[in-house]
Amino acid sequence: MEGPKKMNFPSKDQPRERLILHGPESLRSDELLAIILQVGHRDCSVFDLAKQILEAVGGIQGLIDVRLEELTKLHGVGRNKALQICAAVELGRRVIAPPSEVYPIIRSAEDAANLVMEELRYLKREHFVTLYLDTKHRLMAKEVSSIGSLDASIVHPREIFMPAVRRSASAILCMHNHPSGDPTPSKEDICVTQRLDEVGRILGIELLDHIIIGDGRFCSLKAKHLI
Repeated sequence: MEGPKKMNFPSKDQPRERLILHGPESLRSDELLAIILQVGHRDCSVFDLAKQILEAVGGIQGLIDVRLEELTKLHGVGRNKALQICAAVELGRRVIAPPSEVYPIIRSAEDAANLVMEELRYLKREHFVTLYLDTKHRLMAKEVSSIGSLDASIVHPREIFMPAVRRSASAILCMHNHPSGDPTPSKEDICVTQRLDEVGRILGIELLDHIIIGDGRFCSLKAKHLI
């Protein structure tokens, strides 16, 4: 249980007032997080708690894929504060994602990469994302098919193609991030791609491409003639 709560913000610094007067861009990341948290705990102020959280997760980008259970293990972060942080991060993720009612047509590797670049580029674990497309290559659905470790993503064709069959998808396009920021394909990436291509041919569901997302860069295995 959280102990007695300290005053929301020290009088010497008033981030809420500065946010009102100058906008959220005038605040540091720890100040924005402090506003979300609202209160600290008996051992430290909300500012100190916000700084400790950011240090523990590796900075503001570390919040992108932090898990609820990881946050609740931090000193001074109860379940309620962890839920507040996770909800705020997800809200930001949805703001930059295309609206669910918009179904873009994927015409190129760049189209696909742009669709997920901001979502995947900062993640510390490999996320394997599959786009399910209709006969006109219009996006039907986007799913995170697998989440791997820091340096590997384990993907089974069953996890990729079962949703494709259920949705009657005509084609799929696979993408995953490299936490290192370097999108150069590994031997494992090539092996997984060729395996998925073989399964797709058997099922009659075309694998259009496998795109690796780096930090602001991407690599198309189709363009490298690896499919």
